[in-house]
Amino acid sequence: VQLVESGGGSVQAGGSLRLSCVASGIIFSSIPMAWYRQAPGKESELVAAVSSDGTTHHADFVKGRFTISRDNAKNTLYLQMNSLKPEDTAMYYCAAVTEGVWGQGTQVTVSS
Repeated sequence: VQLVESGGGSVQAGGSLRLSCVASGIIFSSIPMAWYRQAPGKESELVAAVSSDGTTHHADFVKGRFTISRDNAKNTLYLQMNSLKPEDTAMYYCAAVTEGVWGQGTQVTVSS
């Protein structure tokens, strides 16, 4: 079972990034998926989640700016991040929480 994230990088405030997470070794379409992030010196926090039927949840601090989605045909989870702020700087992790599987993370750095 493996989750591999990509799409992180460095952008200026107000910019956009799209994170991707490709899953293998799991029945992706039937599993709830989520994005978490962890900034240096801070605890991990849930950014967004999507159920197997496509129902989404976004943390208040990203509502209106980030959008989680999934493409079950491609076994891929996405996080579209718009209007990025310096406080969004963190390592972002893809997770199949119910399976106890996490990706290795992708770094997002937003400069002011």
